[in-house]
Amino acid sequence: MLGALLGDFVKPHSALAFSAEVEREIVIHRKVDAFTDSHPLVLHAKTLFPGPSRRFAGILLDVFYDHLLAANWAQYAEVPMAPFIDQFYMTLQRNIDILPPRLAQAAPYMIRQDWLGSYVQYAGVEIAIRRMSTRLSKNGDLMCAGLDDLAANYEALASGFHAFFPQLIAFTNQTRAQSGG
Repeated sequence: MLGALLGDFVKPHSALAFSAEVEREIVIHRKVDAFTDSHPLVLHAKTLFPGPSRRFAGILLDVFYDHLLAANWAQYAEVPMAPFIDQFYMTLQRNIDILPPRLAQAAPYMIRQDWLGSYVQYAGVEIAIRRMSTRLSKNGDLMCAGLDDLAANYEALASGFHAFFPQLIAFTNQTRAQSGG
């Protein structure tokens, strides 16, 4: 869990000291990102962002896919969502001392405001995107404008996600097996 999250915050084998298991998951996270970013269904989904917000299509899709996963959790996961989220938040709390500063600072808010659980509802996507847009030095409004593209193309994007996600699961399982995990 920790390595999968850290993949967005650190490079593999960074100066920070993580266990071999966490390092392996950071590497797997990067491979999952590369698989996702180059997948034909995801590339097609990005074409549904025709305006200036297209530069943020990857981020918008990432958050939207989190929503679709949360909203359809039982279809894709064997563990119920609430205990999974609880375990995730406990893992964050137990490892707060080794988290990169940006993540360590955000973790208490993430837990208190239940960011993961909020993705079940589409409103959670809107909140997350608006939160992210405030951290941009410029063009946050363009990222927020992408919310209109998400809403307008909700069904098409959801259909693409449901075709893509089983392939992502298979890729992740294969990658984890090849890396000894």
